Amino acid sequence: MTNNKNNVHVNEGEQFTIQIKRMGINGEGIGYYERKLVFVPGALPTEKVRVEVIIDQQNFIRARLVEVLTKSKDRIEPIDDYANEVGGFELENLAYPAQLEFKRDVIRDSLEKFKPAGYRKYKLRPTIGMDDPTHYRNKATFQIRQDGDQIIAGLYKERSHTVVDMKTSALQYPLTMKVMRAIVDMIQDLKIPAYDEEKNAGIIKTVIVRAATATDEVQVTFVTQSQKLLKKHQLLERIQQELPEVVSVMQNINPGKTPMVWGNETIHLAGKEKITEVLDGLKFDLSARAFLQVNPEMTSVLYKEAFKALDLSGKEKLVDAYSGVGTIGLSVANQVREVRGMDTIADAVHDANMNAVKNGIVNAIYEVGEAEKLLPEWIDAGWKPTALIVDPPRTGLADSLIETILDITPKKFVYISCNPSTLAQDLVKLSEKYQVEYIQSVDLMPQTARCECVVKFRKK
Repeated sequence: MTNNKNNVHVNEGEQFTIQIKRMGINGEGIGYYERKLVFVPGALPTEKVRVEVIIDQQNFIRARLVEVLTKSKDRIEPIDDYANEVGGFELENLAYPAQLEFKRDVIRDSLEKFKPAGYRKYKLRPTIGMDDPTHYRNKATFQIRQDGDQIIAGLYKERSHTVVDMKTSALQYPLTMKVMRAIVDMIQDLKIPAYDEEKNAGIIKTVIVRAATATDEVQVTFVTQSQKLLKKHQLLERIQQELPEVVSVMQNINPGKTPMVWGNETIHLAGKEKITEVLDGLKFDLSARAFLQVNPEMTSVLYKEAFKALDLSGKEKLVDAYSGVGTIGLSVANQVREVRGMDTIADAVHDANMNAVKNGIVNAIYEVGEAEKLLPEWIDAGWKPTALIVDPPRTGLADSLIETILDITPKKFVYISCNPSTLAQDLVKLSEKYQVEYIQSVDLMPQTARCECVVKFRKK
Protein backbone atom coordinates (compact mmCIF):
# COMPACT_ATOMS: atom_id res chain seq x y z
CA MET A 1 0.00 0.00 0.00
CA THR A 2 1.35 3.41 -0.92
CA ASN A 3 0.23 6.80 0.28
CA ASN A 4 1.92 9.98 -0.88
CA LYS A 5 -0.42 12.83 0.03
CA ASN A 6 -3.70 12.00 -1.76
CA ASN A 7 -2.20 9.29 -3.88
CA VAL A 8 -3.78 6.34 -2.04
CA HIS A 9 -3.42 2.90 -3.65
CA VAL A 10 -4.90 -0.33 -2.33
CA ASN A 11 -4.92 -3.84 -3.78
CA GLU A 12 -7.89 -5.95 -4.78
CA GLY A 13 -8.84 -8.25 -1.88
CA GLU A 14 -7.24 -5.99 0.75
CA GLN A 15 -9.42 -5.37 3.83
CA PHE A 16 -9.75 -2.32 6.10
CA THR A 17 -12.22 -0.68 8.50
CA ILE A 18 -14.06 2.59 7.77
CA GLN A 19 -16.88 4.73 9.14
CA ILE A 20 -19.85 5.27 6.76
CA LYS A 21 -20.67 9.00 6.54
CA ARG A 22 -23.60 9.12 4.12
CA MET A 23 -25.40 7.35 1.28
CA GLY A 24 -24.77 7.83 -2.44
CA ILE A 25 -27.46 8.35 -5.06
CA ASN A 26 -27.42 4.61 -5.84
CA GLY A 27 -28.08 3.71 -2.20
CA GLU A 28 -24.53 2.60 -1.41
CA GLY A 29 -22.72 3.58 1.81
CA ILE A 30 -19.93 6.16 1.39
CA GLY A 31 -16.91 6.46 3.65
CA TYR A 32 -13.27 7.56 3.34
CA TYR A 33 -10.04 5.61 3.46
CA GLU A 34 -7.19 8.09 4.01
CA ARG A 35 -9.29 10.81 2.34
CA LYS A 36 -10.16 8.63 -0.67
CA LEU A 37 -13.86 7.94 -1.34
CA VAL A 38 -15.02 4.37 -0.71
CA PHE A 39 -18.37 3.05 -2.04
CA VAL A 40 -19.84 0.11 -0.12
CA PRO A 41 -23.23 -1.33 -1.21
CA GLY A 42 -25.30 -2.48 1.78
CA ALA A 43 -23.51 -0.28 4.35
CA LEU A 44 -25.51 2.43 6.14
CA PRO A 45 -24.65 5.89 7.55
CA THR A 46 -23.12 5.93 11.11
CA GLU A 47 -21.95 2.31 10.74
CA LYS A 48 -18.39 1.16 11.31
CA VAL A 49 -17.73 -1.58 8.75
CA ARG A 50 -15.02 -3.93 7.59
CA VAL A 51 -14.75 -3.94 3.80
CA GLU A 52 -12.81 -5.75 1.08
CA VAL A 53 -11.49 -3.91 -1.98
CA ILE A 54 -13.11 -4.92 -5.29
CA ILE A 55 -11.44 -2.27 -7.47
CA ASP A 56 -9.23 0.76 -6.88
CA GLN A 57 -9.93 3.61 -9.33
CA GLN A 58 -8.09 6.90 -9.53
CA ASN A 59 -10.62 8.89 -7.46
CA PHE A 60 -12.46 6.22 -5.49
CA ILE A 61 -12.49 2.64 -4.23
CA ARG A 62 -15.32 0.14 -4.73
CA ALA A 63 -15.55 -2.33 -1.86
CA ARG A 64 -17.63 -5.24 -0.61
CA LEU A 65 -19.17 -5.23 2.86
CA VAL A 66 -17.49 -7.97 4.93
CA GLU A 67 -18.78 -7.23 8.43
CA VAL A 68 -20.82 -4.57 10.22
CA LEU A 69 -18.90 -3.72 13.41
CA THR A 70 -21.32 -1.10 14.77
CA LYS A 71 -24.91 -1.18 13.44
CA SER A 72 -27.12 1.73 12.39
CA LYS A 73 -30.39 2.02 14.35
CA ASP A 74 -32.12 1.92 10.93
CA ARG A 75 -30.64 -1.43 9.85
CA ILE A 76 -33.19 -4.23 9.37
CA GLU A 77 -32.98 -7.79 8.05
CA PRO A 78 -33.63 -7.81 4.26
CA ILE A 79 -36.56 -9.97 3.10
CA ASP A 80 -34.71 -11.33 0.05
CA ASP A 81 -31.49 -13.35 0.49
CA TYR A 82 -29.91 -11.74 -2.57
CA ALA A 83 -30.88 -8.16 -1.63
CA ASN A 84 -27.30 -6.91 -1.84
CA GLU A 85 -26.28 -9.09 -4.79
CA VAL A 86 -28.53 -7.89 -7.62
CA GLY A 87 -29.70 -4.43 -8.66
CA GLY A 88 -33.12 -3.13 -7.62
CA PHE A 89 -33.02 -4.16 -3.94
CA GLU A 90 -30.42 -1.65 -2.69
CA LEU A 91 -32.37 -0.44 0.36
CA GLU A 92 -33.96 -3.65 1.64
CA ASN A 93 -31.76 -3.54 4.77
CA LEU A 94 -32.83 0.06 5.58
CA ALA A 95 -35.99 0.69 7.68
CA TYR A 96 -38.76 2.13 5.51
CA PRO A 97 -39.10 5.56 7.21
CA ALA A 98 -35.33 6.04 6.66
CA GLN A 99 -35.76 5.03 2.98
CA LEU A 100 -38.34 7.81 2.53
CA GLU A 101 -36.01 10.31 4.20
CA PHE A 102 -33.13 9.17 1.96
CA LYS A 103 -35.20 9.85 -1.18
CA ARG A 104 -35.83 13.45 -0.13
CA ASP A 105 -32.10 13.82 0.67
CA VAL A 106 -31.16 12.62 -2.84
CA ILE A 107 -33.15 15.55 -4.27
CA ARG A 108 -31.50 17.95 -1.82
CA ASP A 109 -28.02 16.65 -2.75
CA SER A 110 -28.73 17.01 -6.48
CA LEU A 111 -29.86 20.62 -5.97
CA GLU A 112 -26.69 21.33 -3.94
CA LYS A 113 -24.61 19.96 -6.82
CA PHE A 114 -26.21 21.97 -9.68
CA LYS A 115 -27.37 25.02 -7.65
CA PRO A 116 -30.37 26.28 -9.68
CA ALA A 117 -31.44 29.85 -8.76
CA GLY A 118 -33.02 30.06 -5.30
CA TYR A 119 -32.63 26.30 -4.63
CA ARG A 120 -32.01 26.79 -0.89
CA LYS A 121 -35.55 28.18 -0.57
CA TYR A 122 -37.25 25.27 -2.37
CA LYS A 123 -39.85 23.49 -0.23
CA LEU A 124 -38.90 19.79 -0.26
CA ARG A 125 -41.98 18.00 1.05
CA PRO A 126 -41.63 14.69 2.93
CA THR A 127 -41.71 11.65 0.60
CA ILE A 128 -45.10 9.96 0.25
CA GLY A 129 -44.65 6.23 0.84
CA MET A 130 -46.68 3.00 0.72
CA ASP A 131 -48.55 1.35 3.60
CA ASP A 132 -46.96 -1.94 2.55
CA PRO A 133 -43.76 -1.35 0.54
CA THR A 134 -43.58 -4.92 -0.85
CA HIS A 135 -45.11 -7.03 -3.69
CA TYR A 136 -45.80 -3.98 -5.86
CA ARG A 137 -43.90 -4.63 -9.12
CA ASN A 138 -46.30 -5.55 -11.93
CA LYS A 139 -43.54 -6.65 -14.30
CA ALA A 140 -40.65 -9.13 -14.06
CA THR A 141 -37.91 -9.07 -16.72
CA PHE A 142 -35.73 -12.10 -15.98
CA GLN A 143 -32.68 -13.39 -17.88
CA ILE A 144 -32.89 -17.09 -18.77
CA ARG A 145 -29.69 -19.16 -18.60
CA GLN A 146 -28.55 -22.77 -18.26
CA ASP A 147 -26.64 -23.62 -15.07
CA GLY A 148 -25.43 -27.22 -15.22
CA ASP A 149 -28.59 -29.15 -16.09
CA GLN A 150 -30.90 -26.53 -14.57
CA ILE A 151 -32.65 -23.62 -16.28
CA ILE A 152 -32.35 -20.53 -14.07
CA ALA A 153 -34.14 -17.19 -14.27
CA GLY A 154 -33.34 -13.94 -12.52
CA LEU A 155 -31.35 -10.71 -12.60
CA TYR A 156 -27.67 -10.04 -13.13
CA LYS A 157 -25.36 -9.86 -10.13
CA GLU A 158 -24.21 -6.25 -9.62
CA ARG A 159 -21.60 -5.21 -12.24
CA SER A 160 -21.51 -8.63 -13.89
CA HIS A 161 -23.26 -10.88 -16.38
CA THR A 162 -23.78 -13.70 -13.89
CA VAL A 163 -27.50 -14.43 -13.47
CA VAL A 164 -28.76 -14.94 -9.90
CA ASP A 165 -31.59 -17.52 -9.84
CA MET A 166 -34.57 -15.81 -8.18
CA LYS A 167 -37.22 -18.28 -7.06
CA THR A 168 -38.95 -15.67 -4.90
CA SER A 169 -39.04 -11.87 -4.74
CA ALA A 170 -40.60 -9.71 -2.06
CA LEU A 171 -40.89 -6.83 -4.56
CA GLN A 172 -42.82 -8.62 -7.31
CA TYR A 173 -46.60 -8.82 -7.47
CA PRO A 174 -47.14 -12.51 -6.49
CA LEU A 175 -48.85 -13.36 -9.79
CA THR A 176 -45.79 -12.35 -11.86
CA MET A 177 -43.59 -14.73 -9.84
CA LYS A 178 -46.12 -17.58 -9.99
CA VAL A 179 -46.23 -17.33 -13.80
CA MET A 180 -42.45 -16.82 -14.13
CA ARG A 181 -41.61 -19.95 -12.11
CA ALA A 182 -44.17 -22.03 -14.06
CA ILE A 183 -42.72 -20.82 -17.39
CA VAL A 184 -39.17 -21.67 -16.23
CA ASP A 185 -40.36 -25.22 -15.36
CA MET A 186 -41.89 -25.56 -18.85
CA ILE A 187 -38.64 -24.42 -20.55
CA GLN A 188 -36.79 -27.00 -18.40
CA ASP A 189 -39.25 -29.86 -19.12
CA LEU A 190 -39.37 -29.19 -22.87
CA LYS A 191 -35.57 -28.77 -23.02
CA ILE A 192 -35.80 -25.49 -24.94
CA PRO A 193 -32.21 -24.17 -25.15
CA ALA A 194 -31.49 -21.10 -23.01
CA TYR A 195 -29.24 -18.38 -24.41
CA ASP A 196 -25.50 -18.82 -23.84
CA GLU A 197 -23.92 -15.38 -23.81
CA GLU A 198 -20.30 -16.52 -24.26
CA LYS A 199 -21.08 -18.69 -27.29
CA ASN A 200 -23.86 -16.36 -28.51
CA ALA A 201 -25.96 -19.52 -28.99
CA GLY A 202 -29.25 -20.94 -27.69
CA ILE A 203 -32.79 -19.63 -28.05
CA ILE A 204 -34.53 -17.96 -25.09
CA LYS A 205 -32.68 -14.92 -23.70
CA THR A 206 -35.26 -13.24 -21.49
CA VAL A 207 -38.79 -13.83 -20.24
CA ILE A 208 -40.95 -10.79 -19.45
CA VAL A 209 -44.08 -11.32 -17.37
CA ARG A 210 -46.41 -8.36 -16.92
CA ALA A 211 -49.58 -8.51 -14.82
CA ALA A 212 -52.40 -5.98 -14.88
CA THR A 213 -53.08 -5.72 -11.15
CA ALA A 214 -56.69 -4.51 -11.60
CA THR A 215 -57.75 -7.35 -13.91
CA ASP A 216 -55.13 -10.04 -13.08
CA GLU A 217 -54.56 -10.51 -16.81
CA VAL A 218 -50.99 -11.62 -17.56
CA GLN A 219 -48.88 -11.16 -20.66
CA VAL A 220 -45.78 -13.29 -21.28
CA THR A 221 -43.13 -12.25 -23.80
CA PHE A 222 -40.30 -14.57 -24.85
CA VAL A 223 -37.25 -12.64 -26.06
CA THR A 224 -35.38 -14.93 -28.44
CA GLN A 225 -32.13 -14.97 -30.40
CA SER A 226 -33.94 -15.60 -33.73
CA GLN A 227 -37.49 -16.31 -34.96
CA LYS A 228 -36.93 -19.97 -34.15
CA LEU A 229 -38.68 -21.02 -30.94
CA LEU A 230 -38.22 -24.78 -30.48
CA LYS A 231 -41.23 -26.74 -29.13
CA LYS A 232 -43.38 -23.62 -29.58
CA HIS A 233 -46.65 -25.55 -29.94
CA GLN A 234 -46.07 -27.70 -26.83
CA LEU A 235 -45.08 -24.57 -24.88
CA LEU A 236 -48.21 -22.64 -25.91
CA GLU A 237 -50.40 -25.67 -25.19
CA ARG A 238 -49.01 -25.99 -21.67
CA ILE A 239 -49.42 -22.27 -20.98
CA GLN A 240 -53.05 -22.49 -22.07
CA GLN A 241 -53.73 -25.55 -19.89
CA GLU A 242 -51.74 -24.63 -16.77
CA LEU A 243 -51.85 -20.83 -16.67
CA PRO A 244 -55.39 -19.57 -17.44
CA GLU A 245 -54.39 -16.06 -16.20
CA VAL A 246 -51.98 -15.73 -19.16
CA VAL A 247 -54.21 -14.13 -21.81
CA SER A 248 -51.45 -12.87 -24.13
CA VAL A 249 -48.25 -14.54 -25.37
CA MET A 250 -45.75 -12.60 -27.51
CA GLN A 251 -42.27 -13.24 -28.93
CA ASN A 252 -39.66 -10.52 -29.42
CA ILE A 253 -36.65 -11.12 -31.67
CA ASN A 254 -33.38 -9.69 -30.34
CA PRO A 255 -30.40 -11.23 -32.16
CA GLY A 256 -26.75 -11.25 -31.06
CA LYS A 257 -24.95 -9.88 -28.02
CA THR A 258 -26.53 -6.60 -26.95
CA PRO A 259 -27.19 -4.73 -23.69
CA MET A 260 -30.75 -4.01 -24.90
CA VAL A 261 -33.55 -6.26 -23.60
CA TRP A 262 -35.83 -5.68 -26.62
CA GLY A 263 -35.26 -6.18 -30.34
CA ASN A 264 -37.24 -4.36 -33.04
CA GLU A 265 -39.58 -7.17 -34.10
CA THR A 266 -42.44 -8.47 -31.95
CA ILE A 267 -44.63 -11.43 -33.02
CA HIS A 268 -48.05 -12.32 -31.60
CA LEU A 269 -48.09 -16.02 -30.57
CA ALA A 270 -51.36 -16.64 -28.70
CA GLY A 271 -54.33 -15.03 -26.96
CA LYS A 272 -54.81 -11.26 -27.16
CA GLU A 273 -52.15 -8.81 -28.30
CA LYS A 274 -52.67 -6.58 -25.25
CA ILE A 275 -53.69 -6.77 -21.63
CA THR A 276 -55.91 -4.23 -19.86
CA GLU A 277 -54.89 -2.31 -16.74
CA VAL A 278 -57.18 0.07 -14.83
CA LEU A 279 -55.85 3.33 -13.35
CA ASP A 280 -58.19 5.72 -11.55
CA GLY A 281 -61.21 4.16 -13.22
CA LEU A 282 -59.78 4.39 -16.77
CA LYS A 283 -58.92 1.32 -18.83
CA PHE A 284 -55.53 1.18 -20.56
CA ASP A 285 -54.59 -1.42 -23.16
CA LEU A 286 -50.91 -2.30 -22.96
CA SER A 287 -48.95 -3.80 -25.81
CA ALA A 288 -45.80 -5.77 -24.95
CA ARG A 289 -43.42 -2.80 -25.29
CA ALA A 290 -45.72 -0.09 -23.92
CA PHE A 291 -44.25 1.72 -20.92
CA LEU A 292 -46.25 1.73 -17.70
CA GLN A 293 -44.91 2.51 -14.24
CA VAL A 294 -44.19 -0.75 -12.36
CA ASN A 295 -46.23 0.27 -9.29
CA PRO A 296 -49.89 0.95 -10.21
CA GLU A 297 -50.96 1.91 -6.67
CA MET A 298 -48.33 4.65 -6.34
CA THR A 299 -48.63 5.73 -9.99
CA SER A 300 -52.13 6.82 -9.09
CA VAL A 301 -50.75 8.79 -6.09
CA LEU A 302 -48.04 10.37 -8.28
CA TYR A 303 -50.59 11.52 -10.88
CA LYS A 304 -52.91 12.95 -8.23
CA GLU A 305 -49.99 14.99 -6.87
CA ALA A 306 -49.17 16.20 -10.39
CA PHE A 307 -52.77 17.27 -11.07
CA LYS A 308 -52.98 18.99 -7.68
CA ALA A 309 -49.82 20.93 -8.61
CA LEU A 310 -51.32 21.93 -11.99
CA ASP A 311 -54.24 23.53 -10.11
CA LEU A 312 -56.68 23.18 -13.03
CA SER A 313 -59.72 25.38 -13.68
CA GLY A 314 -61.25 23.30 -16.50
CA LYS A 315 -60.37 25.76 -19.28
CA GLU A 316 -56.77 24.63 -19.92
CA LYS A 317 -55.22 23.50 -23.18
CA LEU A 318 -52.84 20.92 -21.75
CA VAL A 319 -49.75 19.41 -23.35
CA ASP A 320 -48.83 15.91 -22.15
CA ALA A 321 -45.17 15.54 -23.22
CA TYR A 322 -43.43 12.11 -23.23
CA SER A 323 -46.95 10.69 -23.04
CA GLY A 324 -46.41 6.93 -23.37
CA VAL A 325 -49.80 5.19 -23.64
CA GLY A 326 -51.58 8.35 -22.45
CA THR A 327 -51.93 7.47 -18.77
CA ILE A 328 -51.32 11.04 -17.56
CA GLY A 329 -53.20 13.07 -20.16
CA LEU A 330 -56.22 10.77 -20.30
CA SER A 331 -56.46 10.63 -16.49
CA VAL A 332 -56.86 14.42 -16.41
CA ALA A 333 -58.80 14.96 -19.67
CA ASN A 334 -62.09 15.45 -17.81
CA GLN A 335 -60.55 18.38 -15.86
CA VAL A 336 -59.32 20.43 -18.87
CA ARG A 337 -60.66 21.77 -22.17
CA GLU A 338 -58.24 19.85 -24.39
CA VAL A 339 -55.23 17.50 -24.16
CA ARG A 340 -52.55 17.14 -26.82
CA GLY A 341 -49.76 14.65 -26.24
CA MET A 342 -46.74 13.25 -28.01
CA ASP A 343 -44.25 10.43 -27.82
CA THR A 344 -41.48 9.17 -30.12
CA ILE A 345 -42.67 5.52 -29.94
CA ALA A 346 -45.37 4.99 -32.58
CA ASP A 347 -46.88 1.93 -30.81
CA ALA A 348 -47.32 3.93 -27.61
CA VAL A 349 -49.03 6.80 -29.47
CA HIS A 350 -51.34 4.34 -31.22
CA ASP A 351 -52.17 2.81 -27.80
CA ALA A 352 -52.80 6.29 -26.35
CA ASN A 353 -55.30 7.19 -29.10
CA MET A 354 -57.00 3.80 -28.78
CA ASN A 355 -57.14 4.23 -24.99
CA ALA A 356 -58.90 7.58 -25.49
CA VAL A 357 -61.52 5.85 -27.67
CA LYS A 358 -61.84 2.93 -25.21
CA ASN A 359 -62.63 5.38 -22.39
CA GLY A 360 -64.94 7.61 -24.44
CA ILE A 361 -62.54 10.58 -24.19
CA VAL A 362 -63.07 12.98 -27.12
CA ASN A 363 -60.89 15.97 -26.11
CA ALA A 364 -57.48 14.23 -26.26
CA ILE A 365 -55.25 13.52 -29.24
CA TYR A 366 -51.74 12.04 -29.45
CA GLU A 367 -49.10 12.42 -32.19
CA VAL A 368 -45.80 10.69 -32.95
CA GLY A 369 -42.81 12.99 -32.64
CA GLU A 370 -40.52 14.93 -30.32
CA ALA A 371 -42.09 17.56 -28.08
CA GLU A 372 -39.46 20.13 -29.12
CA LYS A 373 -40.51 19.75 -32.80
CA LEU A 374 -44.29 19.34 -32.44
CA LEU A 375 -44.89 22.15 -29.91
CA PRO A 376 -43.56 24.94 -32.16
CA GLU A 377 -45.55 23.46 -35.09
CA TRP A 378 -48.78 23.54 -33.08
CA ILE A 379 -48.09 27.10 -31.95
CA ASP A 380 -47.35 28.20 -35.54
CA ALA A 381 -50.69 26.67 -36.54
CA GLY A 382 -52.39 28.88 -33.92
CA TRP A 383 -52.78 26.42 -31.01
CA LYS A 384 -51.17 27.80 -27.85
CA PRO A 385 -51.02 25.64 -24.71
CA THR A 386 -51.87 27.15 -21.31
CA ALA A 387 -50.70 24.18 -19.24
CA LEU A 388 -47.84 21.72 -19.61
CA ILE A 389 -46.95 18.47 -17.90
CA VAL A 390 -43.67 16.69 -18.72
CA ASP A 391 -42.64 13.20 -17.63
CA PRO A 392 -39.30 12.62 -19.38
CA PRO A 393 -37.05 9.52 -19.24
CA ARG A 394 -34.04 9.42 -16.88
CA THR A 395 -32.02 11.60 -19.26
CA GLY A 396 -34.28 14.59 -18.48
CA LEU A 397 -35.60 17.21 -20.91
CA ALA A 398 -34.00 17.80 -24.32
CA ASP A 399 -32.24 21.21 -24.39
CA SER A 400 -34.34 22.25 -27.37
CA LEU A 401 -37.54 21.47 -25.42
CA ILE A 402 -36.33 23.63 -22.51
CA GLU A 403 -35.78 26.47 -25.04
CA THR A 404 -39.31 25.97 -26.36
CA ILE A 405 -40.78 25.98 -22.84
CA LEU A 406 -38.92 29.22 -22.01
CA ASP A 407 -40.22 30.71 -25.27
CA ILE A 408 -43.90 29.95 -24.71
CA THR A 409 -43.79 29.98 -20.85
CA PRO A 410 -47.16 28.30 -20.19
CA LYS A 411 -48.67 29.67 -16.99
CA LYS A 412 -49.22 26.23 -15.47
CA PHE A 413 -46.26 23.88 -15.61
CA VAL A 414 -45.49 20.63 -13.76
CA TYR A 415 -42.43 18.38 -14.16
CA ILE A 416 -42.57 14.71 -13.10
CA SER A 417 -39.01 13.44 -12.67
CA CYS A 418 -37.58 9.96 -12.13
CA ASN A 419 -34.00 11.23 -11.81
CA PRO A 420 -33.18 14.03 -9.31
CA SER A 421 -29.80 14.61 -10.95
CA THR A 422 -31.10 15.45 -14.44
CA LEU A 423 -34.01 17.34 -12.83
CA ALA A 424 -31.59 19.62 -10.92
CA GLN A 425 -29.64 20.20 -14.14
CA ASP A 426 -32.83 21.16 -16.03
CA LEU A 427 -33.88 23.48 -13.18
CA VAL A 428 -30.76 25.60 -13.75
CA LYS A 429 -32.20 26.74 -17.11
CA LEU A 430 -35.90 26.58 -16.23
CA SER A 431 -35.37 28.85 -13.19
CA GLU A 432 -34.63 31.75 -15.58
CA LYS A 433 -38.40 32.19 -16.01
CA TYR A 434 -39.95 29.94 -13.38
CA GLN A 435 -39.87 29.73 -9.62
CA VAL A 436 -40.10 26.33 -7.94
CA GLU A 437 -43.00 26.44 -5.51
CA TYR A 438 -42.31 22.97 -4.08
CA ILE A 439 -40.97 19.49 -4.87
CA GLN A 440 -43.05 16.52 -3.73
CA SER A 441 -41.24 13.17 -3.74
CA VAL A 442 -43.30 9.98 -4.15
CA ASP A 443 -41.95 6.47 -3.53
CA LEU A 444 -42.83 4.48 -6.63
CA MET A 445 -40.06 1.93 -6.10
CA PRO A 446 -39.67 1.01 -2.42
CA GLN A 447 -36.49 -0.91 -1.44
CA THR A 448 -34.60 0.69 -4.36
CA ALA A 449 -32.64 3.94 -4.58
CA ARG A 450 -34.97 5.25 -7.33
CA CYS A 451 -36.92 8.39 -6.55
CA GLU A 452 -39.84 10.08 -8.38
CA CYS A 453 -40.98 13.60 -7.70
CA VAL A 454 -43.42 16.28 -8.83
CA VAL A 455 -42.18 19.86 -9.29
CA LYS A 456 -44.72 22.69 -9.15
CA PHE A 457 -43.59 25.82 -11.00
CA ARG A 458 -44.83 29.40 -10.77
CA LYS A 459 -44.12 31.82 -13.59
CA LYS A 460 -41.81 34.61 -12.43
